[in-house]
Amino acid sequence: MLTRSIGQAVKTPPSHGGNRGSIPLLTVGRIPDIQVSFFFVWKRKALRQGTFTGYRVLKAAVSGQIERSRCFFERERQNMTLLQLRYVTTAAQCSSMNEAAKMLFVSQPNLSGAVRELENEIGFQIFRRTSKGVIPTPQGEEFLGYARQLLEQYQLIEDRFVRRTAEKKKFSVSMQHYSFAVKAFVELVRQFGMDEYEFAVYETKTQEVISDVRNFKSELGILYQNAFNRAALEKLFRENYLEFHPLFSCETYVYLWKGHPLAERPRISIEELKEYPCLMFDQGSNNSFFLAEEMMSTYDYKRSIRANDRATMLNLMVGLNGYTLCSGKICEKLNGDEYRAVPLKETEEIVIGYVQRKGMDLSPLAQQYLEEIKKTI
Repeated sequence: MLTRSIGQAVKTPPSHGGNRGSIPLLTVGRIPDIQVSFFFVWKRKALRQGTFTGYRVLKAAVSGQIERSRCFFERERQNMTLLQLRYVTTAAQCSSMNEAAKMLFVSQPNLSGAVRELENEIGFQIFRRTSKGVIPTPQGEEFLGYARQLLEQYQLIEDRFVRRTAEKKKFSVSMQHYSFAVKAFVELVRQFGMDEYEFAVYETKTQEVISDVRNFKSELGILYQNAFNRAALEKLFRENYLEFHPLFSCETYVYLWKGHPLAERPRISIEELKEYPCLMFDQGSNNSFFLAEEMMSTYDYKRSIRANDRATMLNLMVGLNGYTLCSGKICEKLNGDEYRAVPLKETEEIVIGYVQRKGMDLSPLAQQYLEEIKKTI
């Protein structure tokens, strides 16, 4: 660091180089901003007083030190930090820089600046800025998934070796709306208990099942394939670094209330169902035929209703004599015995399976969960 007295220049004897009014230099470490600023003030004085030699020595020392400091800070900026990762994951959670800044107790400009520095370092935008907030870009979604995983791993290390607290083992699964998959989850929780384990289950849209597994929110995703959607889903799996593993195959069934006029038929045709509303799970903005949870998604139904949860759909079956097309693997313990699954005449084979991150080994809890599913089918 450059050190000198703050104030007037210090006169030195001739042994210091014979320079009138020259200033002794001590160079150690980085230069604080106040000393760099002082250099420019002293430069003007030196030029007026004619102490050019001392000025040149100081200029060379300061310039070299500034360059070394600049390189140091460049290197610092090129290494992302855990703090930056917390910033971007919180911004994604809040969908707003302002709200994230409040949650993190930092100013909004500082937060935005840190996020932009990180984006410059990795070479792409994590967020698309809009008047309503921020939305992760496709690359940003993938980056955020890895960032969350890294932060979670850091938290585990801190809890285990710094705070020395016992960390609960975690397992989470996302799925299309399957009662048999929920039943298997219930059995898993009963088997292991919740004292040492932390569980999560998400019945959700097809695209979100894929996103949850890709972003490490869930270890497994339960969904189905058939001849119609297989190519589209396999493409999505490849793009999101996932792999699909089949669990079982089955035919198409009509699921309806036991009081429905067709409930006692041994088989039902699609023609016989045309006067009744077909109930479908809403897929949100990704409402593609390929992402539909129901079979025969391209069929032109005369009447249809979309819902976003299983309880609502069951109520619509009773209230409106609605129906849905499903795998026929129904858990009466969860749905009750008021409903029937009747084979559809125009059946098509479907394959229900799970997706996981490509190349990653399943945890013991995930393996046991899959065993519980096999017991329910």
